[in-house]
Amino acid sequence: MDLEDEIHDIQSRRTFLGRTSAGIGTLALASLLNPGKLFASGSETGALGKPHFPPKVKRVIYLFQSGAPSQLDLFDYKPRLETMWGQDLPESVRKGQRLTGMTAGQSRFPLAASRFSFKQYGQSRMWMSELLPHTSRIVDDLSFIRTMHTEAINHDPAVTFFQTGSQQGGRPSFGSWVSYGLGSDNQNLPAFVVLLSKGRNGDQPLYAKLWSNGFLPSVHQGVVFRSGPDPVFYLNNPPGIDKTSRRRMLDYLGKLHQEQYKQVLDPEINHRMAQYEMAYRMQTSVPETLDIAKEPAYIFDLYGPDSRKPGTFAANCLLARKLIEKDVKFVQLYHQGWDQHGNLPNDIKIQTKSVDQASAALVMDLKQRGLLDETLVIWGGEFGRTNYSQGKLTRDNYGRDHHPRCFTVWMAGAGIKKSMVYGETDEFGYNIARDPVHVHDFQATIMHLMGVDHEKLTFKHQGRRYRLTDVHGKVVKPLLA
Repeated sequence: MDLEDEIHDIQSRRTFLGRTSAGIGTLALASLLNPGKLFASGSETGALGKPHFPPKVKRVIYLFQSGAPSQLDLFDYKPRLETMWGQDLPESVRKGQRLTGMTAGQSRFPLAASRFSFKQYGQSRMWMSELLPHTSRIVDDLSFIRTMHTEAINHDPAVTFFQTGSQQGGRPSFGSWVSYGLGSDNQNLPAFVVLLSKGRNGDQPLYAKLWSNGFLPSVHQGVVFRSGPDPVFYLNNPPGIDKTSRRRMLDYLGKLHQEQYKQVLDPEINHRMAQYEMAYRMQTSVPETLDIAKEPAYIFDLYGPDSRKPGTFAANCLLARKLIEKDVKFVQLYHQGWDQHGNLPNDIKIQTKSVDQASAALVMDLKQRGLLDETLVIWGGEFGRTNYSQGKLTRDNYGRDHHPRCFTVWMAGAGIKKSMVYGETDEFGYNIARDPVHVHDFQATIMHLMGVDHEKLTFKHQGRRYRLTDVHGKVVKPLLA
C-alpha cells in the first residue's frame, strides 16, 4: 500500500468529512467545468440562489468618470456665482469645512462662475452646459442626482469608496458583489468586465484594487478587456500549444485539483479551476464579442468617429453594449482625465468632447434595441469641484479643487424615473439644500434595482460579516419608477 492509500484509509473525522464532501466537491467542480449540465439555462447561480425580490435591472453599465467632473460647468447651473464673480466665498457658506492641501493655504477663495453657457432641456427642464450638446438631447431619458456626497476628499480613497464601499483597499468591488450574489448569465464570458480609456494624459492612476474580488472567491474579480490583439492577458495559447493540447491539459489539471480538494477542502481550489476553464471558453467568445467590424456604418456614426479607434471611450461604450447583449451582468468603464485643478476651461472642452456623444449614443442604442428596459447606465465621478478657483482667477481661466460636499450623477434605463432631477444644492453650489444622497445610499439603491437587499448580501471574513454598504445605506425610493 502506497502513502496515498494509507492516507485515504485513515478512519478519522477529517477523512470522513473529506470523503463525504468529495461528491459535493466533484459536483461543484463539474458545475464550473460544464455548468450547462446542472443549470438548464446555461447560467451559473450566485450565492443568493435567486434575487431577494423581482429585479428591475438585469445588467449595469457604469461609466465612471475618474478624476471628478466639475458639476458647476456641466450640470448644476448657479447664476449667483456670476453676480459674485471674483468675490470670496462667504465663511458662513464654507463653515470651516475640510479642504485639500492644495487650497487650504490660499488666503482667498474667489468664486468662479462657469464660462460656459447653460440652457434648459426636456420635460425635466434640466440645466445643461453647452459642453454637452448630445447628452442635452436625451435628458428626458435620464435621472439626475444633484446631491451626491462623500466623506473622501482625495482621489484614491474617493474612487475606492465608490467602487468598494470603503476608502481602504482590500474590499470587494461593486461588480464582484453582483457577480457573487447573482452569478452569471453567460458561461462563456465573465459576469464582471472592466474597460479602460483615457481622455488626456497625466491624470490620476487607476489600480486593480478597484475591480478586485477582495475577500470574495477569486472567480468574482473583474476581468479587464484591453484594446489590441490580446484583449485579455495570457488568454491565447503559448507557441507550440494548440486547442486540443490545452483541453487535455485542463482535463488532467482538473483531476489533480479534485484530489487536492479532497485533502484540504479549500473551495478556492475549485474557483481557480473555474477561472482556467473560463479562460479556455473565452478564447472563442472574447474575439467574437469584441469584433466590431460587422457593426453597420450608422452605429459608428451614432457613437462618433472615435468609436472606430480601439481603446477610446467611444469604442468602449460600443463594446459595453455588445457585452450586455451577451448577458454580461456588470460592465465597469473607467475614463480618466477629469482632474482639472488648473486651465479647466480648455481641458474640460477636450474631456467632454471625448465622452458626450458616445455616452448619449449608448443610451440611444440600448433604447432602440429594447435593452434599456433591462439595463441601468450610470455616469459620474468620485466627487465634485469647488465653486471657487484654485490659484489665480481670470475670466478665461480658472481651476477647481476637490469638493465632496455635493456633486451630480446621472442614470438611465431600467427601474428609475425619467426626466427627473433629485435633490437641490444651495445658490452657491457648495452645500446640499435638500435630499442628500450618500455613496452608500446610491449603492443600496442600485442593489435594490437588481433585486438585492443590500443588508442581506453579506460575506463572513475574519469573524465579521461584510457587505458593500458596510453598516450604512438606504434605498432612495423617490428615484424608483
